[in-house]
Amino acid sequence: MALFKGAGVALITPFHEDGSVNYEKLTEILEEQIAEGTDAIVAVGTTGEAATLTEDEHIEVVAHTVKVVNHRIPVIAGTGSNCTATAIDLSQRAEKAGADGLLLVTPYYNKATQKGLYAHYKAIADAVSIPCILYNVPGRTGMKIEPKTMADLYYNVKNIVGVKEATGDVGATSELMRLVDEDFLLYSGEDGIIVPLLSIGGSGVISVLSNVAPKETAEICKKWFAGDVKGAWEEQKRALPLIHSLFMEVNPIPVKAGMNLQGKAVGGLRLPLTEMEEAHQEVLKEEMRRYGILS
Repeated sequence: MALFKGAGVALITPFHEDGSVNYEKLTEILEEQIAEGTDAIVAVGTTGEAATLTEDEHIEVVAHTVKVVNHRIPVIAGTGSNCTATAIDLSQRAEKAGADGLLLVTPYYNKATQKGLYAHYKAIADAVSIPCILYNVPGRTGMKIEPKTMADLYYNVKNIVGVKEATGDVGATSELMRLVDEDFLLYSGEDGIIVPLLSIGGSGVISVLSNVAPKETAEICKKWFAGDVKGAWEEQKRALPLIHSLFMEVNPIPVKAGMNLQGKAVGGLRLPLTEMEEAHQEVLKEEMRRYGILS
């Protein structure tokens, strides 16, 4: 049940001025991502402002993405929730809409035990037939999937195939990779450590950076998998200052600002997210120029 190898984009959701989803712009940025070499689209995750989309909007964005992409690369739908029943419903609707896989964030706010996490993820995966990637991001959710829990899910639930890892804990991730086999899919959930995670058996990245620099992000992975370890690391190093500026404020505030600076006109954000502070935007602008993605 392999999904993709390389650079997947955690795609933003573009909005009109009135806050409604801009499907024409979504089509445009999807075509750009494919043309620039992105290996997979992750729709309506954190970067896609899933938290403030209605459930109907959520599935409409997935369905539109599937239609536009038309099997050229995999489409993975973010369908996690802190309510297991809601996550099951969203996951089944995303599968029906044609998604190739699911990205399932750990339950936030109620913060399940590891036993609860296991039951939560098993219930969701058992309700669908497409591959499921778990999303380990304690900075957002207040909890993490322990390596043993992740390995147990992988070995006991047939369509749980891997994890988007955003703990920043390379030691714990290394322990996870010791416990699983070579078919396990490890995706970096942090643009700043793509190469380190590739070095312990990673399959790629689910990237915020790719929204503003799709070709360059894909190149990091392409060089690595072509055996050019030094070249991949050089590309990673070159991107680090820009990556830092893309997280000066909570994602996706800076990356949407960056895309608008590039003239992509992806619109604003839904409250409680607000526009990037001017001083921060100047830093972002300078780093984008230095990186060569803004004139």
